[in-house]
Amino acid sequence: MKKSELTALLGALGIDPSRKLGQNFLVDENFLDWIVKEAGAAPGEKIVEVGPGFGALTKRMLECGAEVTAVEFDHRICEWLRNVLVPKGLRLIEGDACKVDFSEIYGAGVPFRLVSNLPYSAGTVVVAKLLEAEQPPEEMIIMLQKEVAMRLASVEGEEEYGALSVRAQASFDVTPLRMVPPQLFHPKPEVDSCVLRMKKRAEMPSYEFRKLLSQVTRLGFSQRRKKMIKQLASVFGRETMDRAYRDLEIPEAIRAERVSVEKFQQLTEWLLREKASLSQSRK
Repeated sequence: MKKSELTALLGALGIDPSRKLGQNFLVDENFLDWIVKEAGAAPGEKIVEVGPGFGALTKRMLECGAEVTAVEFDHRICEWLRNVLVPKGLRLIEGDACKVDFSEIYGAGVPFRLVSNLPYSAGTVVVAKLLEAEQPPEEMIIMLQKEVAMRLASVEGEEEYGALSVRAQASFDVTPLRMVPPQLFHPKPEVDSCVLRMKKRAEMPSYEFRKLLSQVTRLGFSQRRKKMIKQLASVFGRETMDRAYRDLEIPEAIRAERVSVEKFQQLTEWLLREKASLSQSRK
């Protein structure tokens, strides 16, 4: 949808884009075509889209034959989608994507992908939620605020590296595809955006592992300028952490920002074994 078409539609519907909801609509036709090409939407494929807006991306994926389920919060936009795109095959869920159980959209065991221009206001929460889902998407082609995208893709030692980086890269191969300037949106955001490809690893960590990894990384980065062991010991015990550090050859003075994704994974696996061993000894 071109900018002139979008502004005319917004005016007709009496809608003023909400900054609070992170509503910045894509208005570059060539860029929208590029996203669909990168996504490779195929006939019969199940795709979830968060924040479809007026369906600029949605329409293209439906035309490719994909089975698209869109989650939209704004009831005014939902009304428009029901009239225009639901009759063309769109499945619409009106609600907050931060609270939706994505595993229930298509049912347990049914693979799906996420292809979305994620609203700035919800992007981080949606990605974090999917990282801990019992059934994560097979792949995510997502556009986010550049700062968030770089956080997901960064490695130890970089300024953006944090708990979300570790959690994402433990389960997905994270690849920045393209930087996106504000000029491609209406209204123009105050920041640049970035399109990421997150492809599920062949050996996806278990649900139990991912939940514990989330706890470990959140603790580790909670005071990123201090020794990580102090935060971990507050929950798992100092003696336990001393043994873990010794077994895994982790320097006692290291801070979370210097610990690699692989080492965080090893630490989480160690703690899972410790938990299993304690549980067995009590039987």
